[in-house]
Amino acid sequence: MNESDASVEIRGAVELPARREDIELRTDDGLVLVGELALPADREPVATLVTLHPLPTHGGFMDSHILRKAAARLPALADLAVLRFNTRGTTSPRGTSEGAFGDGETEVHDVDAALAFVAERGLPAPWLVGWSFGTELALKHGLAHRPAGVILLSPPLRRTSADELAAWNAAADIPVVALIPEHDDFLQPAEAVERFAAVPHIRVVPVAGGRHLWVGETQTKRVLDEIVGAVHPAALPLPTEWPPPAS
Repeated sequence: MNESDASVEIRGAVELPARREDIELRTDDGLVLVGELALPADREPVATLVTLHPLPTHGGFMDSHILRKAAARLPALADLAVLRFNTRGTTSPRGTSEGAFGDGETEVHDVDAALAFVAERGLPAPWLVGWSFGTELALKHGLAHRPAGVILLSPPLRRTSADELAAWNAAADIPVVALIPEHDDFLQPAEAVERFAAVPHIRVVPVAGGRHLWVGETQTKRVLDEIVGAVHPAALPLPTEWPPPAS
């Protein structure tokens, strides 16, 4: 899409203007991971989303739809940089990352590599945005990097130990937002409130009607609105058509 196109509704697979670059991450255990960096087309980003995809053994990858739509929309709509990548052993149309699935443990090197890339590029204010399995990576391995913030989409809390979760009490200055679908397959709002009570500064946001996979434009828009509301609230409300109407 370019500036001369007629106005279109922003939904589904619509991809808005951005500078997009295929990138490689190199882990400290010797692997090459493939990914993409999307930046605002004509300005510098105000913050960076470091996205961590759902479980690769169940179809999760860097193109899982919420992450793909974040990269397609948010550089243009909210001036955000969006980094997506395949964790070790994961394949997408972009390619296959080296290595083998590590059940959330050896992926510590993948998280380290992503945040090292952000630092090397001088990208601002990195927020970890994990979805399902990706939330486990954020909680287990993100704290050491002291990110600007963390957003957890459909966190299962199946691989994150009680001690790993409680460790976030030492980082009360780092905002953590957990979006919990009403009909989640693994962790629903009442249990989430109970489990996350161990870290009082984690903000639990129940999403009425939501499901683990956030299928449909209504749920997609809710997730993207919550992400932008946490990271760059001045960009709200997000436009629903492109180019946006003149103010």
